[in-house]
Amino acid sequence: MISSRVYGRIAWLATSLLCLQASAVSAAEPARLYRTAGDCGGFPRTDLKTAAGFCVGLVAEHLGFARGVVALGADVYVVDMGGWHKNRGRVLRLGDHGRGAPRVVLSGLNLPNGLVPGPDGELYVGLSGKLIRFDPKAPDPSRSVRDVVVGLPQGGRHPLAALAFAADGSIYLNVGAASDHCERAGGGAPDAAQPCAETAEAPPRASILHFKPAASAVDARTLTPYATGLRNSMALVVLPSGQLITANNARDYIDRADPTLSDEELPHEPLDWVEAGADYGWPYCYDDRLPSPEYPKFDCSTRHAPTLLLPAHAAPLGMLLYRGQALPGLDGHLLIAYHGYRAKGHRIVGLALDGQGGPLGQPQDVVAGWDYAEGIHPMGAPVALWQMDDGSVLISEDHNGTLLRLAAEH
Repeated sequence: MISSRVYGRIAWLATSLLCLQASAVSAAEPARLYRTAGDCGGFPRTDLKTAAGFCVGLVAEHLGFARGVVALGADVYVVDMGGWHKNRGRVLRLGDHGRGAPRVVLSGLNLPNGLVPGPDGELYVGLSGKLIRFDPKAPDPSRSVRDVVVGLPQGGRHPLAALAFAADGSIYLNVGAASDHCERAGGGAPDAAQPCAETAEAPPRASILHFKPAASAVDARTLTPYATGLRNSMALVVLPSGQLITANNARDYIDRADPTLSDEELPHEPLDWVEAGADYGWPYCYDDRLPSPEYPKFDCSTRHAPTLLLPAHAAPLGMLLYRGQALPGLDGHLLIAYHGYRAKGHRIVGLALDGQGGPLGQPQDVVAGWDYAEGIHPMGAPVALWQMDDGSVLISEDHNGTLLRLAAEH
């Protein structure tokens, strides 16, 4: 029998090949990836499952390995990461609120992921190795590209950059861990008697940086990390209060070190209200400050506790604070995109916040139903979220290279 992990890898490879094929330009109209029927806010309605009162429309297909998404007026910008191939990434622009044909704005980018508008009106793109910005209104945006941060690590398992702006114009930037749990080359267990070497790099892996953009590029190797011990903070949000929140991607393969632990159920993905200077424990600790099996004697009480634990292997990659009444019942909720291929992944959840901006209760499904069903819909995996001016929410989905839109049902 094929294990769930092997099956997941086969599914990932298959869908990745599909995305690469979709990125090629063809004169013939490609087959539709989602079954649609009816209307959802002016777009073909998909059969994805939603909370009562909502629907998901299909905005655009064949966008490659779709990651970051931003809407500026009637223009929608989508990052095509180009698969896991260096220097094949692009930024695409779709006019008419996503209805227009995609036009290439930038190309030849190295594993682009995060896309965020800055207070200066420019778009900031997180690449492997650096952060760049460009003027989307320039006659030739490619000529306006400037480096914002250089010296970011490019190797290892987590080379993608995610970012978020604070109200003062400063930036929070993810630096992912190079490994799963600081394992040795070849996958051997780390030396429990030695500190994890990648946490001493410049900048430290598994950290979040905080800085203000300058007239010239900032060297990430000179920055003091804002927080550490966070394996891969791909989902970042700054609340109006200035509080930084990250939904983190925790480790895998915990059962290899301790067969009594369930790889399906552990470890959970931490959701953290991040405090400056705090160390959240990777790779020494997991869940609520439990010692990792590779570091059984580590004192995890010295590390910062997570605020909330999300399902294991949910793989949160995108998050936003929803404001407004266009999607009834979601005002003031965090919307989190779970990218993971396991049973509790591939969905979007909503988490209510209390009057102080803390979590209230547990996340609830808002969009689900991406499970693969032959002839009905593909295995999909949401990545980035963006609230439109009309209150609807754009969703990028990289397994099938699609752009979707969550709207109220009328």
